[in-house]
Amino acid sequence: MPRWRIPLRAPVVLASAGLLLAGCANPSTGSADDDPSKPVTIKFWHGWSAPGEVKAINDSIARFEKLHPNITVQATGNVSDATVNQALRAGGDEAPDVVSSFTTNNVGQYCDSGMWVDLDPFMKKTGLKKDKVFPRSLLNYTSYQGNQCALPLLADAFGMYYNKDAFKEAGIARPPRTMSEFIADSKKLTEKTKDGNSYQRVGFMPNFRLYQNSPDRLFAQWGPKYFDSQGHSRLAKEPASYDFFRTTKKLVDAQGGYGALEKFRTSFGDEMSNQNAFLSGKLAMHLDGEWRGLMLNDAKAKFDWGVAPLPVPDDRAETYGRGYLTGTVAGIAHSSKHQNAAWELVKFLTADTDQVVKFANAIHNVPSTYAALKSPKLDADPTFRTFLEIARNKYSQVMPPSTNGGMYIVQLQDFSYSEEAGEVHDLKKGLKRLDRLIDADTLQSQN
Repeated sequence: MPRWRIPLRAPVVLASAGLLLAGCANPSTGSADDDPSKPVTIKFWHGWSAPGEVKAINDSIARFEKLHPNITVQATGNVSDATVNQALRAGGDEAPDVVSSFTTNNVGQYCDSGMWVDLDPFMKKTGLKKDKVFPRSLLNYTSYQGNQCALPLLADAFGMYYNKDAFKEAGIARPPRTMSEFIADSKKLTEKTKDGNSYQRVGFMPNFRLYQNSPDRLFAQWGPKYFDSQGHSRLAKEPASYDFFRTTKKLVDAQGGYGALEKFRTSFGDEMSNQNAFLSGKLAMHLDGEWRGLMLNDAKAKFDWGVAPLPVPDDRAETYGRGYLTGTVAGIAHSSKHQNAAWELVKFLTADTDQVVKFANAIHNVPSTYAALKSPKLDADPTFRTFLEIARNKYSQVMPPSTNGGMYIVQLQDFSYSEEAGEVHDLKKGLKRLDRLIDADTLQSQN
């Protein structure tokens, strides 16, 4: 989503699964007996707040109500996950029927706690074959241990924006495809001030506190396996972990070192403003999502720019084209007394091809169904199409669900901040400590 409301790098972390389950007075097994053909009003809570987004979702609801004149949808926007979860714990008539979230990180808790109902029985009753409708990677981040408690409602793909003018000036013919090319091009594109004490431009800012640079996004280019079959963290056993941190250090060192880059980073403007570092020419290459292109066009960027997949490790060149995927998810509240009617809205928003295409075009997001991804009605903008290819790529990665929600991602972030600052003196020992911390929090969330 064009998350113009909150930084994407800050996952919403919920309480433990046990706490979430407390107050779940009406957990559903999909046996809701309300009649969706009778007049009914259902509540839909979502997080969209920007005027264009709100118009797009309201237009979607209008299309739904035209198809289902007996169902009235009361939509409430700009609602956070914390507010939704508080309402679902309390239950009652004021709680929503249909819920959505801008983060996939908490799906494991939604499913495990029973706060969001299992949608498989609803799909079976209405003949929706999820494996034929939704890409497997998106089904993976909307389910947990066989419980499909959410469905994807558009997706986000991450790639690399690059300044074509800067590339031309530096004599670089195309975007880098491997990490060794990435490092060499970043160094070549970096320009210091005349006194040599600061930067005019950095090739690629690898520092993890920058905008969308959460370490899990760049780490996706290695395709790491976060958990073993028992659900235990295995980052210390993952060979990609070591190559990832070594490579990011090489990126840092090639452009002047962590201290100098971090000082330059703190001079950047707000991510969502016209002082964004890529828009203002301070970055030649930049990790970001598909919505950034629309913002660059709206701001009338003063340079020619393009989009490409992020580079991949040299020994995995065949995976070039991959990227990090996430997206908005939608589901049905366990406390809803109108679950069959609620399902009709969820099904329409997530699986109706025409609806998905219109919504994707309206807010410049990646469609989340096979049919919509292939639709000739999709925005033909070639930069947007690059993100569609990233979303289709079989190597693209989503974060695995966990009962501790997004806490393990926060823990990886915190570790990465220390590692890039040179505070982790033994990487293997540090990763083992990280594994123990993640496992301890996962165990706590299960008790």
